Amino acid sequence: MFLYYILAAVAGAVLALAIYILVSRAASKGRADAIIEKANLEAENVKQQKILQAKEKFLQLKSEHEAYVGKKNNELRDRENNIKSREGQLKQQQGDLERRQHDLDSQKGQVNALKNKLDAKMEECERITAQVNKELENIAGMTAEEARKMLVENMKAEARSEAQAYINDTMDEARLNAAKEAKRIVINTIQRTATETAIENAVTTFPIENDEVKGRIIGREGRNIRALEAATGVEIVVDDTPDAILLSAFDPVRREVARLSLHQLVIDGRIHPARIEEVVAKVSKQLEDEILETGKRTCIDMGIHGLNLELVKLIGRMKYRSSYGQNLLQHSREVANICAIMASELGLNPKVARRAGLLHDIGKVSDQDPELPHAILGAKLAEQYKERPEICNAVGAHHEEMEMTSIYAPLVLVGDAISGARPGARREVIESYIKRLKGMEDLAASYPGVTKSYAIQAGRELRVIVGAEEVSDEQAARLSTDIAQRIQDEMTYPGQVKITVIRETRSVAIAK
Repeated sequence: MFLYYILAAVAGAVLALAIYILVSRAASKGRADAIIEKANLEAENVKQQKILQAKEKFLQLKSEHEAYVGKKNNELRDRENNIKSREGQLKQQQGDLERRQHDLDSQKGQVNALKNKLDAKMEECERITAQVNKELENIAGMTAEEARKMLVENMKAEARSEAQAYINDTMDEARLNAAKEAKRIVINTIQRTATETAIENAVTTFPIENDEVKGRIIGREGRNIRALEAATGVEIVVDDTPDAILLSAFDPVRREVARLSLHQLVIDGRIHPARIEEVVAKVSKQLEDEILETGKRTCIDMGIHGLNLELVKLIGRMKYRSSYGQNLLQHSREVANICAIMASELGLNPKVARRAGLLHDIGKVSDQDPELPHAILGAKLAEQYKERPEICNAVGAHHEEMEMTSIYAPLVLVGDAISGARPGARREVIESYIKRLKGMEDLAASYPGVTKSYAIQAGRELRVIVGAEEVSDEQAARLSTDIAQRIQDEMTYPGQVKITVIRETRSVAIAK
């Protein structure tokens, strides 16, 4: 019984479950159908919207295409109109050209007709001219050639007359300027006579033992003398003077270098261009050392200490420099002693006065700024090498070319005047001579490519040595002309000056 109840309960449960499942499936199917129906409606709506959008886009593109096509059609019509207009213009121009060609053809015919008439007229003129010439020859009794010769002779006579009148006018003008020309000639003559005085101060005699030594110094075809002149800038004068050779140069330092070099070459016996250059370089170095030693000894003798080494060198160079025929170093020592004595009498410092007096002419031996007056240049050098301001002013004002602000400046001025004004102290001619020759050398050295320049023959010749790498043969020829023109325009000199430009090529190789 109990089992029966259990089975009935199980059967009831199974039945209930089955009914539930059936009901659930029916409900799910209804919902799915509703969802599907809803989705179909939404899809239909989307489809309609897309179709509408596509139609709108198509209409828009269609309108744009129609507008573009209309624009292109308008452009084509405009171009077609332009082409038709251009065609009309070309046809019109062609018609004009055809008319012009027709006019030219007609004018050409007229020109040919005129040319024929002109040729006929010229033939007639030639015939008439020949006839007239023949009648004139019959009337005059001479041919045309004879008449031409007569005309030429008459013109020659007239030209001679005019030339003679011109000569007479020139002579009259020369007579009017005779006094002026005579003065110029006399002045030139006086200047030329100053050469002998210059020679006494610009020539050094070098003694030799015999003519054999003289021949070795000259060398084959004079090559040794040319090498020595090129190396030292001194003119070597070999004449009939027995046992002597003359060394001519306005610069005493160059003459001393040449003299010492010749002395060493003669003692050594080896005299050739390479040896000459070696000895000249060695002697130049020795002379520089001697100049420095001379400057040091002078400073010690004068009791002057603390000078810059460059100033000491300038003092040493004074030994080989003359001022108006007076040795510059002796003159400076004399001025220094005079200044010291006057300073002592006035109660001033004699050491400062002596220092200023010794340095007052250093501008004359410096190569810097040759255009400046030597007093101004000396003051600049003293200031450059840290000398005291009163000394710099005394050096610069000893010719009153700058204002005197130092009490020692009048002492140097008076001392210089006393030393130079004493009888026999100076000669003006030699100083102007040296200045002129130095000016010639500086003028030549101002040109690019010039390595050395030497004034020789008492200023009658200027030798200019140029670098072969910097100056060509054509430029060397022009350089001599340019220098000659500048000397003629800018300088005053007696007689003539010969300018010789030397261009030397050297090839050097070293074997190891």
